[in-house]
Amino acid sequence: MATVEKMYEHITLNKNGKPVIAGTRMKVLQLGLDKIAYGWSPEEMQHQYPFLTLGQIYAALAYFADHEAEFEEEIARQLKEVDKARKKTLQSPMRKRLRAKGLL
Repeated sequence: MATVEKMYEHITLNKNGKPVIAGTRMKVLQLGLDKIAYGWSPEEMQHQYPFLTLGQIYAALAYFADHEAEFEEEIARQLKEVDKARKKTLQSPMRKRLRAKGLL
């Protein structure tokens, strides 16, 4: 089986096994989310992240597109974690005191 580096020249896996742009800490997921959330073109991404080359950005977007199902699972997992943390903070003692004083 080909390695990530051979298939996607600018993409490596970090110590946690997450795909990142080689030589950076920029996660492929971040660029994919920027594309989804903001509709940014590769050129706009380069404007936003001037330390990346267009080649790196295109490689990340290709990797993201080729592994869409895996990224969707990761996004869903992260959203569940955020929702769990939000629910936990809604029940915090501080929020309860503020609510009791009519400040929330």
